Amino acid sequence: MDFEEKLKKAINRGEERSSNRREDREQKKLSREDLKNRHNEFRLNLSDHIEKSLKKLIDHFPGFEYETIYGDRGWGGAISRDDITRSASGKSGSFFSRLELTVRPLNEFHVVNITGKGTVQNKEMFNWNYFKDIPETDSEEFKKKIDTWILQYAEQFAAR
Repeated sequence: MDFEEKLKKAINRGEERSSNRREDREQKKLSREDLKNRHNEFRLNLSDHIEKSLKKLIDHFPGFEYETIYGDRGWGGAISRDDITRSASGKSGSFFSRLELTVRPLNEFHVVNITGKGTVQNKEMFNWNYFKDIPETDSEEFKKKIDTWILQYAEQFAAR
């Protein structure tokens, strides 16, 4: 094989490699778009579940106010209340309680991530974080986790 033939084969191999890379990028781009769409579905579904569940908790503990959370911190909701107490000796105090649950925005790791923070009478009781890869994510599993967190918070708040 002379130099001219070797040169043509080298050029063909290079063009094939370039074509394969382009195809790989297109497939990854489509899969990223699919991941983004699936994350949005989970976000909408889970944030709706968070709102409904927190509002049910408010029914059992009057005085809490509901707040919708959206944006850079994630999507979800929070409930909070301020309590003022007065003792027999005339001393008074102010206590803050809050439960916040959010679905975090999509990131480079392509996971569904829910977070929660629970404060009861000025004491942080919980700081939760749960995540799974988007392809392995099951909405029902996340809903159960959210329900568990809310139940744990309700128990701690009732025990105060």
